[in-house]
Amino acid sequence: MEKKIALVTGASRGIGRAVSEKLAQNGYTVCINYTKSKELAEELANQINGFAICADVSDKSQVKSMVSGIIDKFGKIDLLINNAGVSRIDLFDAIPDEFSKNILNTNLGGTLNCSRAVLPYMLSKKSGNIVNISSMWGEVGASCEVDYSASKAGIIGFTKALAKEVGLSGIRVNCVSPGVILTDMNLKTLSEDDLNALKEETPLGTLGSPDDVAEAVYFFASEKSKFITGQILGVNGGFII
Repeated sequence: MEKKIALVTGASRGIGRAVSEKLAQNGYTVCINYTKSKELAEELANQINGFAICADVSDKSQVKSMVSGIIDKFGKIDLLINNAGVSRIDLFDAIPDEFSKNILNTNLGGTLNCSRAVLPYMLSKKSGNIVNISSMWGEVGASCEVDYSASKAGIIGFTKALAKEVGLSGIRVNCVSPGVILTDMNLKTLSEDDLNALKEETPLGTLGSPDDVAEAVYFFASEKSKFITGQILGVNGGFII
C-alpha cells in the first residue's frame, strides 16, 4: 500500500514534533518543516524516517519552493498540518511593530501561505486533508497576548471558510485548539507560578502535553473523522467550555 505524505510545519519541537511522531507511527511519510532548528529537524527525520525541509512559512516564495520540492520528491501531499507559530507575552502597545507583524505573518500568514501552495495538488486529485493548529486564546482572547490571540482567531475563521469552499472537492479542513501545553515555548515564557495558576484554573487539574494535541490531530487526519470538516476541537482540560 502506498504511503501517505504529510507536511507538518514547525515540526522540529513541541506539538509539531509530537504530531510528526504520531503520524509516522501510523504509516505516514512526514516532511518536517523547520526554520532555524536544523539539527533537531534532521534528528527527528532520522528517527521517523522522514524528510527535513527548511522554509520560513511567512515567506510565500520559500513556501512555494518547499512544496514544489516535496511534490518533486514524493509526487503528492495528502495531509497538511499548519502548526508553525510564534508568540510574545507583553502589553499590546509595548510590542514592537516588527514583532507584531511577525506574529501575524507567521501564525496566520503562514497557515494561508502553506494552504494556498498545497491546495492545487489536492484539488487536482480531489482528495486532501488540512489540519490547522489554533489556540484557546483564539476563541476567547488573552490579555497580554493580543496579537497572538488575533492570529489564532484568524486561523479559526480560515478553517471554517475554507472547509466550505473545498468540501465538494473531497478536501477536509479542521482545526485543533490547544489550551496550555507544556511545550518549550510555554516553559520559556511562563513562570512556575504562572503554570501553577493555570493548572488550578483547569477543571482537569493538570496541563496538557504535546502528545495530547497529537492525538487530536491524528483523529482529524484519520478516516475516523471522514464526515467531519470545518470543526474546532479544543484540547484544553476544560479551561474553556
